[in-house]
Amino acid sequence: MELNAPFDSDRFHPGYGVMQDSGSLHSNFPEDASLKKDKFMSKILYFDCFSGISGDMTIGALLDLGIDPEFLQDRLNSLNLEGYQLEICRKQVKGISGTDFDVRLTEHHHHHHDHSHHHHEHRNFNDIETIIEKADLDSETRELSRSIFLSVAKAEAKVHGKSIEEVHFHEVGAIDSIIDIVGAAVCLNALKPDKIYASPLHLGSGTIKCAHGILPVPAPATVEILEDTPVYSSGVVGELVTPTGAAIIKTIADEFGSMPTMTVKKSGYGCGKKDFGIPNLLRVVMGEADTRTDLVKEDLVMLETNIDDMNPEIYSHLIPRLLEQGALDAFLSNIIMKKGRPGILLNVLCKPHHVDFIAETLFHETTTLGIRKLPMERLSLERKTVSLETSWGTLEIKAAYKNGEILKAAPEYEDCKRLSAEHNLPVKKIYEQIMAEIEKSLFS
Repeated sequence: MELNAPFDSDRFHPGYGVMQDSGSLHSNFPEDASLKKDKFMSKILYFDCFSGISGDMTIGALLDLGIDPEFLQDRLNSLNLEGYQLEICRKQVKGISGTDFDVRLTEHHHHHHDHSHHHHEHRNFNDIETIIEKADLDSETRELSRSIFLSVAKAEAKVHGKSIEEVHFHEVGAIDSIIDIVGAAVCLNALKPDKIYASPLHLGSGTIKCAHGILPVPAPATVEILEDTPVYSSGVVGELVTPTGAAIIKTIADEFGSMPTMTVKKSGYGCGKKDFGIPNLLRVVMGEADTRTDLVKEDLVMLETNIDDMNPEIYSHLIPRLLEQGALDAFLSNIIMKKGRPGILLNVLCKPHHVDFIAETLFHETTTLGIRKLPMERLSLERKTVSLETSWGTLEIKAAYKNGEILKAAPEYEDCKRLSAEHNLPVKKIYEQIMAEIEKSLFS
């Protein structure tokens, strides 16, 4: 039995990792994996999930970017879990070199860490919280780990019709899943990206065998976790996105879509275990964006349609529904149509991966027979929400930046509306007073 000794010392080379038959980790792990940047540079990670994502692939890709395996090992040892060892090596997948991260179970555990589900020790969410809380982890890593586990817990609870406390995780309670999730959080916090993007997720198809029997791909818990997330399947048979991988990327990604504008600095590949006929790899690209010239550029789509035969009351239902479904903006304009009839021009601005979903809503919720699709490029200021101490208490303020400097700021209308009701004062007066305090605090 090996206790807290994830690396085999006979094959471990200090600073790099474990030697395996498939190759050895060479010295591509710098002492500090973070980019050297000034205050105007923003570090970006882009997760390219062309072959899905799993926990071990995530850690492999982040190690490939430069995280020191010894640092990761040290943090994971503090979990005080027994009965496993880590194996890390270089590996070729369809001619592409990446890092293979694997958790090998000892003490008669049987392990299939290959985009499949695990059949090990059962733990509930409270058990896992206790393990994380007692570990020697910084607060950011601890909170991220907890958030990822909570994502899985909520999904499992909903699928099985139980409360979170009642769910005993056949998969996420296993040693290897705990290592994957906490290990991913350790690596991400070490890299300290300012923003994380991810591609739409390639799910796979077919069925998967797990503790509950034969389940469809994607697994029910995976589907729950990925609610409101862009996904697709190209016919590849097999589980490309595991529940653990889904929970990691859903928790950490600020946005899903195409690769953002940035200067590429490095890329890392994390290896999967199975051969699906395509390169079973997760690619993570690390880059920089200069916020001093950071007019945010986005490729968007404008959907528009002319309507002259619909009850106008329906628009009050339609516009909020479109915004809930991911539309960035939706608005109405009065127009005169052919034969001199008055009508409405409905415009919906959205991201490319939301087009089909929003078009489907328009066809079902309106009387339109056709929709025009126009490519758009939007330039906008960088937007942030900042907390500000005011005479009304701590409020969330919308702020816009250019060249690293704040240009505009305003209170949230809903806060002004709430304060108006609480203090029996006009919204206009509250808004003006808060704006005066913003001017004094942020622009003086």
